[in-house]
Amino acid sequence: MSKIIEISSLQKKYGSKLVLNNISLSFESGTIVGLLGPNGCGKTSLLKILTGLINDYSGSVLIDGSIPNEYTKSIVSYLPEKTYIAENNKAKYALDFFEDFYADFDRKKAEEMFKQFKLDPEQKIKSMSKGMQEKVQLILVMSRKAKIYLLDEPLGGLDPASRKAMLDIILNNYSEDAIVLLSTHLINAVERIFDRVIMVGGTKILVDDTVDNIRQTTGKSVEELFEEVFKC
Repeated sequence: MSKIIEISSLQKKYGSKLVLNNISLSFESGTIVGLLGPNGCGKTSLLKILTGLINDYSGSVLIDGSIPNEYTKSIVSYLPEKTYIAENNKAKYALDFFEDFYADFDRKKAEEMFKQFKLDPEQKIKSMSKGMQEKVQLILVMSRKAKIYLLDEPLGGLDPASRKAMLDIILNNYSEDAIVLLSTHLINAVERIFDRVIMVGGTKILVDDTVDNIRQTTGKSVEELFEEVFKC
């Protein structure tokens, strides 16, 4: 497995507030990584830096050997925490947009998942429930054949049954040469899919380990370790 993301001495501030301090990480292709931490710890900032949406940082960030640029944006499929689809549009227009904008978008796959989850392409986004909107967005993102999938709280509005189904979508729709970096607070619901977890707090990396090693060396689940690290 090759390193698809390399971060060295990364620092990010908002004004005088430091949110990421001297962060160094690397990510290999073919893995699903959980990005965990309390609200405001810098998870979303890190994802936005990797997408190229934030560029006022210090340190080095390389994606597939390049600094964030047009090329890296073409291989990154990003799901932001907030709804990004125009509410007055029908869902089918989101399919049209992704098909026009992304050369790696598999419309047939997306339409099949729409049918699986009983989503109507003719329905307007604003008339959908929050859970339905999140399903639409995740389907769009996972229907791209990207090298990197950055998912920011993708399951927050879903019921337990839908969470399981959407996790299966993630597992079944990324290739061996890709990476999934998933930020979430629903640890118990998703830790089964993680190969590795990174816990961020106090501007630093507090835990960076494989799930197997965490369980073997601590005898704890990822959620139990999280609660211990952050004194939940």
